[in-house]
Amino acid sequence: MEAKTRVVVWGEFRHEKKNPKVAEIYPGGMHEAVAASLRKNSLLDVSTAWLDQDAEHGLGGDVLEKTDVLVWWGHKAHGDVSDGVVAKVKARVLEGMGLVVLHSGHYAKVFKALMGTTCSLKWREPTDKERIWNVAPHHPITQGIGDYFEIPAEEMYGEPFGIPEPDELIFISWFTGGEVFRSGATWQRGNGRVFYFRPGHETCPTYHQAEVQKVIANGVLWARPTVRIPDVCPNSPALEPLPADPLATERPTEGFR
Repeated sequence: MEAKTRVVVWGEFRHEKKNPKVAEIYPGGMHEAVAASLRKNSLLDVSTAWLDQDAEHGLGGDVLEKTDVLVWWGHKAHGDVSDGVVAKVKARVLEGMGLVVLHSGHYAKVFKALMGTTCSLKWREPTDKERIWNVAPHHPITQGIGDYFEIPAEEMYGEPFGIPEPDELIFISWFTGGEVFRSGATWQRGNGRVFYFRPGHETCPTYHQAEVQKVIANGVLWARPTVRIPDVCPNSPALEPLPADPLATERPTEGFR
């Protein structure tokens, strides 16, 4: 029997405690809504973590060690995420852990650290209809998705998007106001896979929409580790005899000019 992929869905879990509209849409937290949709897949073993859970935001101890794919949503408190935790997450991605970054997680410390760019964009409050075009129908992440799907009301994100050139462009969004946006993209970072997916403003019921849930589940399955290679820098012995090092040969001292 195939071992289940161990997934941790991470969220700030702050909007839900302070904004009644968000609490009404996501009474258990946005992270729990995403996790609940992923638990429908028998291949996944899903747990959650959040910013104020403990000193390491629920990702301390051996949590990251045991995580195959980390799903990340952040917005109002990017600066409150510990630099030490960011370094640990980045290191695990480089070893082989998958990372799925959602919506305003584009500005998360860990995403910016892995991209090496500003990750900046244009935005507008959530009154636009979003039409998400599938531009990679061959890709595992887009399976079960048609040519496009629509979200009735969402926050607008617009180009230019300050990301490095994606390895694969999966989705492009169009908004009622006329803007377009690279709303689904992937990168290889070290031995790990990274997928960014745009939708998910906190005051919209986006994570209850079937197409969005399908894309996130596909993204998690795609991001599963293929290898795990710790970041070490060993001294490596030669496989065959090496010639003598000429700099190590003792030079004559008498008569040497």
